[in-house]
Amino acid sequence: MTRIESEKVIISKPASEVFAWFSDLNNFKQLMPEQVNDWVSTENDCSFTIKGMASLGMEITEKIPVTLIKLSRKGKAPFEFLLYFQIGDQGNGTSSLCFAFDAELNPVLKMMAEKPLTNFLNMLVKKYQSITTA
Repeated sequence: MTRIESEKVIISKPASEVFAWFSDLNNFKQLMPEQVNDWVSTENDCSFTIKGMASLGMEITEKIPVTLIKLSRKGKAPFEFLLYFQIGDQGNGTSSLCFAFDAELNPVLKMMAEKPLTNFLNMLVKKYQSITTA
C-alpha cells in the first residue's frame, strides 16, 4: 500500500466546523481545480473526471466525529484507494487539516502518480485554508 500525504495546514476555524464542512461532499467541489469536470455529488458520495485522466468515484465510509472522515473508491477507478481527511483541534478556535491517500499502486504507477497526487492533495488543503480565511 502506498501512502501519500498533504502538508498539514492550520485552519482558522474550530475542528467541529471543518468536520461538518467535509462531512458533506457537495462542498468538496469548491476545492476542485478546473481540470475536474463532470462533477456529481450527494452528501455522502461524489464522482468526477480529471481531464485527460481517469474518472473517479468516492463515498464516505467512516466518520469519527471531529477528527477523521474516510472515503473509499466507489464505482470504476483504475485502482483501489482510500482518502482520509484528518482534522485536529489546535485550541483557540483553530484546527489542523491534512489529507492522506492510500492506494494499491504498482511500482510503475507509483513512480508516475506520486508527485502529481502529492501536489493535488497539497492544493486541496491550501485551497480550503484560503477559503476559510476569505
